[in-house]
Amino acid sequence: MASKLTKSDVERLLSDPSVESRVDAAAKIATHYDAAADFGEQEKKLAEEIFSLMCRDAEERVRAALAANLKECPFLPHEIARTLADDVGSVATPMLTFSTVLTDEDLIEIVQSQGEDKQKAIASRPSVSPNVSDALIDTKNEAVVGTLVANDGAEISTGSMQRVLDDFADSDFVKSSMVGRSALPMEVSERLVNMVSDKLLQDLVARHELPADSVSDLILQSREKATLGLLDGKNHAEDSRRLIIHLYQNNRLTPTIMLRALCMGDMDFFEGSVAVRARTPLSSARELIHGRDRQQIVSLLDKAELPKLLQPAFEAAIDVAEDTDYDGGKDDQDRFRRRMIERIITNFDDPDAAMGDDNIEYLLAQLTQIDAGFAAAY
Repeated sequence: MASKLTKSDVERLLSDPSVESRVDAAAKIATHYDAAADFGEQEKKLAEEIFSLMCRDAEERVRAALAANLKECPFLPHEIARTLADDVGSVATPMLTFSTVLTDEDLIEIVQSQGEDKQKAIASRPSVSPNVSDALIDTKNEAVVGTLVANDGAEISTGSMQRVLDDFADSDFVKSSMVGRSALPMEVSERLVNMVSDKLLQDLVARHELPADSVSDLILQSREKATLGLLDGKNHAEDSRRLIIHLYQNNRLTPTIMLRALCMGDMDFFEGSVAVRARTPLSSARELIHGRDRQQIVSLLDKAELPKLLQPAFEAAIDVAEDTDYDGGKDDQDRFRRRMIERIITNFDDPDAAMGDDNIEYLLAQLTQIDAGFAAAY
């Protein structure tokens, strides 16, 4: 760290106004000022007057030394911080990246009026507010937006994340940057599952705690298992409802994902999905599903536009759910899934083949084979 500016430094600066002398003086006084050591009000005011002069120094290296040593000073006068931020890249970048003196209004104005390098510096700040994030997204610059979404310190709303995916659906750089975030809204994770390449999908599964055994299934078949894996959080009912609505709005609330949820023992997801697809209140859908009235169940499934060929499987799954009692044991869910598969698979030629590790995948494969055009229709 540079030492305190001394009388001899000032005398040398006056007698030898070389670039090196000015750079050294800028570093020394800026460092001492930032440390707030031994500076009274008069000395502080004098230092700030020197900064104002150095901000206008013709030599870029002098201004860069000043910015590098003042970038994290929390009490630097706003006018000096803004002057340095408006300078050329080597001077402005430290201030734009670190200075807390710059306001959101400053940052947004710079984003809207200046170039990519400065925009990227702002996008990489330790903390970026939602308004500044929106301004950066508005640039529609791939390098800038990729830098922003990779920054865990950037606050980005779910709506803005969705806008990024709209604008950069074909950008592996932006999508991989988003996958690298430590946390993502569920709706964004679900959409990424359906957009990213196989390699990025594996990263998404690993980083965001989707079921580890689903990676190969997703790549080879569908990505619905990973989507349901997003519901492993504590607020299952709320998260489930949000995911159902998101899927429905994006035409991805398919009969197969509903059947998969049933096979996994997730009645909440199935009930909510039927209610949304049938445009029926959730309480009414639940009452019909659990009412044991076969005709009412069929009517509800029809209203939800679930294919006739799949309805026996749904009905069998509902029966299993009604007949299964949980005893609180660790094998509850596995036992439920096995009974579910056994009941449904009796509709097919080779029920024993469904009892392997990939039983749910087998079942869905069999259902798909019943009507080769079914998957394309949805």
